Amino acid sequence: MLAQLAKNDMTLLTKQTARSPKNFTQLVTAVALAVLVGGTLFLYVQVSLRQALLYVLGGIAGFVLYQARFGFTSAWRKFILYRQGEGIRAQMIMMLAANILFLPLILKGSMFGHSVSGYVFPVGISVLVGAFIFGIGMQLGDGCASGTLYHIGGGDANGLVTLIGFIAGSVIATTHFDFWLNTPHFAPISLIQNFGVGVGFLIQLLMLALVYYVTVVIEKRRHGKLISADTANHHGWKAIYKGPWPLVLGGVILAVVNALILMIQGKPWGITSAFALWGAKFVQLFGVDPGQWAYWQDPARAASLKNPLYEDVTTVMDISVMFGALLAAAFAGRYAKPIQWKRPTRMTIGALIGGLLMGYGARLSFGCNIGAYFDGIASFSMHGWLWFVAAFAGSIIGVKLRPYCAYKN
Repeated sequence: MLAQLAKNDMTLLTKQTARSPKNFTQLVTAVALAVLVGGTLFLYVQVSLRQALLYVLGGIAGFVLYQARFGFTSAWRKFILYRQGEGIRAQMIMMLAANILFLPLILKGSMFGHSVSGYVFPVGISVLVGAFIFGIGMQLGDGCASGTLYHIGGGDANGLVTLIGFIAGSVIATTHFDFWLNTPHFAPISLIQNFGVGVGFLIQLLMLALVYYVTVVIEKRRHGKLISADTANHHGWKAIYKGPWPLVLGGVILAVVNALILMIQGKPWGITSAFALWGAKFVQLFGVDPGQWAYWQDPARAASLKNPLYEDVTTVMDISVMFGALLAAAFAGRYAKPIQWKRPTRMTIGALIGGLLMGYGARLSFGCNIGAYFDGIASFSMHGWLWFVAAFAGSIIGVKLRPYCAYKN
């Protein structure tokens, strides 16, 4: 019944778009603003100022992700297929900006009366396997964790399928999370703690520069020059809200947003832990008790399982990311055209499998492209670099599988 109602709503939205694109765009804009503003006020009253501020930052992140089209999946795929590395270079610049902003906060260790620390996790089998699986999944799902959220806000129906798989995969991983925690691994390695601030920062800078340099050399060898995405537009100053934005600008703003999140909540930006929580809440409706699973034995996770979803920071930020992207898409004119709800069956299956793999892999590897890759490297953790290598290797396989899912690479 719910599926039929959803189908009817989608059909209605498509017809409305076709009949009056301007009015529909205005409606989408109003809805996005209402949810963002209303959500902020609700969280301020019901939870805290901190929760409201984090909700706002999530909305900003979603807006930036869409306007800059800042994708991890597409950036890696372009390099794998066409040896175009602009997206990867933008990621390295984003990492460097985050390192510069994170470093004083991590060294200080506290802010606004609470502790502040980055994400530094063990280096081992679980990270390698989880990131590798995630890399395959992100290509089949046509989007990573942040990509899935901003694609949904941008009117990509495929993102909804990927999200369903993401949630299911996350739940499955939590049922035997303890097994992966007990696989061989090394203690967490922080470059600034293990090697000192100066040497650690230099090592980090050299690794970022190496990745940047390698993409330049390989791209020039293939094309004879560096290829830049066409971001030219005729919007003038309106490009501020209509887009598109340069990738580097988007990356730097995301680094600033992540640093603000670190200051306000004491830890960096996260996305996928909410998917495990949503899935756990869902299975509870059928009498299943996820609290018995090892993953939920952690006191903080156990508390989130009992509390309302609006008290979970990651949940409210994920929601605001989607609506921030929705607002950006409306400003950019995305909803002036009908939404294409119909997808090839193979693509739907691929997106579902991709989501499952990402959901499962994210729990094994302590996060996704944001929580493990972005946050890990921003926090000077070696597990972030290991995640990058393993996920990129998985993406190579995922790219080869995409044609079987009806994607046009």
